[in-house]
Formats: sequence, structure tokens, C-alpha cells
Amino acid sequence: MRIGELAGLAGVSTRTVRHYHHVGLLPEPERRANGYREYGLRDAVALARVRRLTELGIGLDEVRDVLADDAGRELRDVLAELDGDLARQEAVIRERRARLAALLRRAEEAGGLPEEGPVSEQLAEVFGEMARTSAALPGPEPAMAVRDREVLALLETAGGERAQAALAAALREVFAVPGAMERAYAAYGLMDGLVGVAPGDPRVAEAARAVVECLPEEVVERISAWGGEPIGGREVAFWTSLVAGDLAPAQEEAIRMVMRMIVERAR
Repeated sequence: MRIGELAGLAGVSTRTVRHYHHVGLLPEPERRANGYREYGLRDAVALARVRRLTELGIGLDEVRDVLADDAGRELRDVLAELDGDLARQEAVIRERRARLAALLRRAEEAGGLPEEGPVSEQLAEVFGEMARTSAALPGPEPAMAVRDREVLALLETAGGERAQAALAAALREVFAVPGAMERAYAAYGLMDGLVGVAPGDPRVAEAARAVVECLPEEVVERISAWGGEPIGGREVAFWTSLVAGDLAPAQEEAIRMVMRMIVERAR
């Protein structure tokens, strides 16, 4: 039979047959005088077996091992390994679907997802509480509150599991105290009020103290050893640059004060 007939019999394309020839999975018969290759029953049986193996999800390199006469991996071993891989993929898919279900449920309950995008359930609860607090206050939401959410979302995404767990625990402790969110928004307002203020103005220190006073002692300890080691000058500079960016000079100075106060309180 010709290559087209062989491919049709095995249920694959002629391009697939040629690829199997190229990678050495299927022997390539010599061309006859008329220039065509002639395939027989053995070729059809081999091609059908390759198709059955690949449909199970076995890679071509592993198929080659299975088909090898000597020193090849037994099919049972390959199938057992494939089954283990599929089980791990199923676990990952189940976990992702559970997260998606939680996100969709929160989106339905809240009328949408936060602007910062999908975040953990703990962070979504905090953002929801922030939205409720902002709606109850007169005027627009403080710009520093928006920036704070952006930084929290960044830290959750960039941090490892240990950092994410520490962030979740810190947030629970911060906002477990009655009136904590209202105090936080008062501090955000003071930070917003530093635009156009000189860095040496007394209001800078007042705003920094208000921010730190929003943090329970346990949270200060967590922040001061965020990566497992006490914060030093380098870390203060990093945190300042992380949250400062395009802030006003007085706001940047207030952030530096906040970090220095956290270090001093943790000592």
C-alpha cells in the first residue's frame, strides 16, 4: 500500500507518518523503481501501535523506548509514570478550579472583582472592607489607600508561600481590632495631605506616627523580619523605593519614618 493508504488505515495524516520516519519511530521502506514506497501489514501494525501509545499521552521519546527491542523501558513502567503525572495534573486543576470558583463567587457577591485583579480570599476580604469603609466616608477615596492595595497585591504575588502566609496573618491582626479600618483611612488622609508640604514639616512625622499606630505589635514584628531576618538599612531603602515611586517628597519622607519606627519598635 502507498503512504496515503497506510495513513488512512491507521487514522493519521501522511505528514504524521513522514514525521515518524524522521524521528525514527517508524521504519522507512526503500523506494521502488517507480519512486514510491510500498508499505505492508507490519508497517500498519507498527503505526497503529504508535498511535495508541501517543493517544495515551506518552511522548515520542518514551514511545521509542517502549518500541526498542533491547534496554527499553517496559510499557508498564511508562504507563505507571504517566498515570502519576496525570494524577498530579488533576490535583493542580482541582486546586485552580476551586480558586476560580471562589473568585467567581466573590465577584457575584460584590458585583465584580477588585481593580487589582484576582487576589487571595484573605486579601479580597480586606479589599472589600476597604471599599465599604471608603463608601461610608465623605469625598473620594484617599490615593494612598489605592496605592496600599496595589502594594499588597504585589507582595502577595511576588512573595513565596512563607511571605504570603505572613502577609495573610498580618492583615488578619491589623483589621481584627474594632475601628482599625477607620483609623487606617484617617492615616491615608494624613498621607494624602502631605502633597505640596515640605519634608521637614511637622505633619510628616504626624502622618508617619498615625500609620505606625495602625499596626499591632505582632504585625510590626512580622514586617521587621519579613524575609526571616531583621530589617536593616538596605531593607528600609527597598521598602521605601517600593511604595514611594512617584510620591511627593514629604510622602516619601513619611514612608522612611514609618520604616524607621517599625525597626525601632521591633528592637
